[in-house]
Amino acid sequence: MASLVQVDPAKCNLSLTCIRTCPAKAIRIADGHAQVMTSRCIGCGQCVTMCAAEAIVYRSELDDAKALFGGKNRVAAICDPAISGEFDDISDYRKFVAMIRALGFHLVAEAAFGVDLVALRYKALFNDFQGRYYISSKCPPVVDYVARQLPFLIENLAPIVPPWVAMSKVLHHRYGDDIKMVYLTACVAAKNDVHHFVHTDGQIDAVITFAELRRWFTERGITENSVTYSEFDPPLGRKGGLFPISHGLLQSVNVSQDLLTGNVLTTEGRTNFLQSLREFASDAELNKHLDLFYCRGCHMGPGTSPRGKRFHRRSQVIRYVNKRLTNLDVVQWEEDIQTFQSLDLTRHFKAQDMRLPLPSDDDIERVLAEMGKEKKEDRLGCGACGYPTCREFAIAHLQGLTNYEMCYTYTNKQLHASVAQIRLANEKLSLAREALLKSEEKARQEEQAAREAAATVTTMLDKLRVGVVIVNADLKIIESNKVFVEMLGDDARELHEMVPGLRGAQLERLVPFHRLFGAVLQSGDEVVNRDMQLDDRLVHVAVFTIRKHQVIGGIIRDLAAPDIRRDEVVERARAVIRENLETVQQIAFLLGESASKTEKILNSIIDAQMTGGDHEPVS
Repeated sequence: MASLVQVDPAKCNLSLTCIRTCPAKAIRIADGHAQVMTSRCIGCGQCVTMCAAEAIVYRSELDDAKALFGGKNRVAAICDPAISGEFDDISDYRKFVAMIRALGFHLVAEAAFGVDLVALRYKALFNDFQGRYYISSKCPPVVDYVARQLPFLIENLAPIVPPWVAMSKVLHHRYGDDIKMVYLTACVAAKNDVHHFVHTDGQIDAVITFAELRRWFTERGITENSVTYSEFDPPLGRKGGLFPISHGLLQSVNVSQDLLTGNVLTTEGRTNFLQSLREFASDAELNKHLDLFYCRGCHMGPGTSPRGKRFHRRSQVIRYVNKRLTNLDVVQWEEDIQTFQSLDLTRHFKAQDMRLPLPSDDDIERVLAEMGKEKKEDRLGCGACGYPTCREFAIAHLQGLTNYEMCYTYTNKQLHASVAQIRLANEKLSLAREALLKSEEKARQEEQAAREAAATVTTMLDKLRVGVVIVNADLKIIESNKVFVEMLGDDARELHEMVPGLRGAQLERLVPFHRLFGAVLQSGDEVVNRDMQLDDRLVHVAVFTIRKHQVIGGIIRDLAAPDIRRDEVVERARAVIRENLETVQQIAFLLGESASKTEKILNSIIDAQMTGGDHEPVS
């Protein structure tokens, strides 16, 4: 069975009206919309009527009622006495009886006779109550509220079935057990209440509200002008038609409501209903039975058409009862009462304790402090959250029913704080944007400088008379000069035309001595010199570290080139001098003039090479 009250998340505008009106704390805000907690809901329908966005609806049983037709069983309609207040647009009650029959109902009875039977039971109970004061159980939201929120009062609920169940028993006994029953009412909670009587002689198979009944008439095209007069099927009620109005039930059997001698307190409406129950539970000297309506009379129930006029409807109900009494066969009514007074109209109740644990004062104060309500003057109790005081809101929060965002003042403070944070963030963002622009400009300048430096380096490398190559850790060329390209031959020159400096080329595919570069890359040596073979030429390769284990460079000199040859001879001669000088000094006393002569010879070789002369060294 679907939940009695349901929320359409797409329509919920978080007005919190439903929370403010719910007496059972059965609605909470979660996932961005209102949610009804079925286990706590008493079906009063207040949230349905108060939601301006029409996001909350009650369960429709119109299809269930329609499904009862077409079979072998006859179907009876039981009309709540409030129907006269609902259909004030129908000129005569016999017309709406006929309109109901036109829907296919085999029997159309008014619940007023059931009210008469139940009222007699209340009169007997209140007159002989044996010291226990009772709460009337004719209103389903009252029964459910006591069972869930005041379970310790469960024994104070009057053990009497509601009038519509009593009428179902009457019809079953008079017309047969196989009759299916549909209750037409202004009460939404009755949709759940009738499930307590399944598989009994008071079973009701579907409950449809007056608003649903109007839709059904519209679907079938049934109007007052399309039918002729028809009377209710017996047994007929007497003063039970006053049931929808406060005091009506008791007045129908002349229960005294004298302020001095009466022992029944009758009240209606959400606020009075809650207050009367609280006082009944706490005030041992109240000494009153409670006859309660959750609504302001059944004629204003949530199942009626919206925007109905309360006192107009009330007068319609009274006018209808007066008209019925004019033509009532009192003798027949008394006979019917005698016939059915032996019916079992008792019922039993089961507590369903839904009370939530009351948090400690320390926890309540902590929540209030977190909400920015440390001071008493901050606890305005504006009621916008749906709770009458800030303290009650804090309690509900600790019970898992609310969140801080439901508090207007908290949300307002958070909004101002968020605005301040956003403003600060915008200021920081503006500063960061300016810094970024400066950084970008600096980066552009550095990039330009790097390009210019790279161009300068490339130009400088190309001016050198030796081959130069720079590679990365993968032995891919980062940069090389024209001399290096020329050394490699035609293929390298063509590649250089497409990719200047052979950038990105793999060194091992270009020179046979790439392993020398790999060895320096791994070892991290500063400089390694080797004479290597490149094609048919002997070259001198000097490999040096630029960034250890990451970038290395190489200088390749063709030893056959004249200028390179002179340089090599000079360098190597100087190396001989450096390597042998110490030795010469040590054995100078032995070699004497031989050492001097040797030095002259070597110096003459150096001079000859430096001046490019071709003369033979002096002997």
